[in-house]
Amino acid sequence: MIRAGIIGATGFVGAELTRLIANHPEVDIAFLDSRTYKDKEFGKVYPNMLDIITEKCSTVNMEYDLENIDILFSALPHGLSQSAIKHALSKGVKVIDLSADFRIDDVDTYEAWYKVAHTAKEELKDAVYGLCEINRGKIPNAKLIANPGCYPTSIILALYPLLKEKIISDQDIPIADSKSGVSGAGRTPSEGNLYALCNENMKAYGIGSHRHTPEIEQELSKAAGGEMFIQFTPHLAPMTRGILSTIYVKNLKGLDYDAIKSVYSKYYGEEPFVRILDKDVYPQTKAVYASNYCDIGFKVDERTKSIIIVSAIDNLVKGAAGQAIQNMNIMFGIDETEGLNHVPILP
Repeated sequence: MIRAGIIGATGFVGAELTRLIANHPEVDIAFLDSRTYKDKEFGKVYPNMLDIITEKCSTVNMEYDLENIDILFSALPHGLSQSAIKHALSKGVKVIDLSADFRIDDVDTYEAWYKVAHTAKEELKDAVYGLCEINRGKIPNAKLIANPGCYPTSIILALYPLLKEKIISDQDIPIADSKSGVSGAGRTPSEGNLYALCNENMKAYGIGSHRHTPEIEQELSKAAGGEMFIQFTPHLAPMTRGILSTIYVKNLKGLDYDAIKSVYSKYYGEEPFVRILDKDVYPQTKAVYASNYCDIGFKVDERTKSIIIVSAIDNLVKGAAGQAIQNMNIMFGIDETEGLNHVPILP
């Protein structure tokens, strides 16, 4: 059995990791780190796991606790987990970090967008960006996985095949309009997740300045083989979970639906968690709710010579904890779908 520790276990992402691991036949939970709920039974923090997760939350002892695990999941906010990750790596423990700390290759870019100093520059050099469908070949030998962000997952998966096949030019600037559920704002109370301000309301935020922008541009540039920019506008939607991204690009080669569908099938036809929808069928967040699926559909708009791509994921699963489990499975040579074969919940 794989022994897993989770730091930041009582945030929404940490709790989702705990829920998924509870149903994973190859993994045991070694510890659930939480300063806020130290010594409280996890199932009493999250009542959906009452009598299922009976472990008590604890504060991790970096010397003892890390000696007894095979993998460390860090679900702390950016800037807070770098010390623990350095310590874990020094002890030969594999790490999957769900913050943004190891996603951006360039330290200066990271520090400019996240406004914190990076204190693990050497470890950053060896981090693998854990978008499984794209970097699967690099993951098995990785010691540190940078789990992708939720918005980037929905956008990169939608654009990657078109960039690799040069259907989109690196001179084109895609427009990505994304909506996210309120759980993406985290568990700590703020204006971003107060019911009275979210219910029956939608708003754009981070226009032209959202911190996921350099992550998206970095990975799109790698796919295109040249520097890429994106016009990315996220919105907060009055729903609990899910991301829906609508992306607009120019159809520079004038390809028809079948030609573009064949490109998506080439890249994702054998992927267990990417579903390419039929013509005139488009993704919806309820169809991927609480699952590790990414649904992708597209429309060829002949009038404007554009391709309109729509993708949907659950922000807490494929956009965070589920993708982390998928990465772990690949790292340890387990069936990639193990612990993730959940049918989405509808309605």
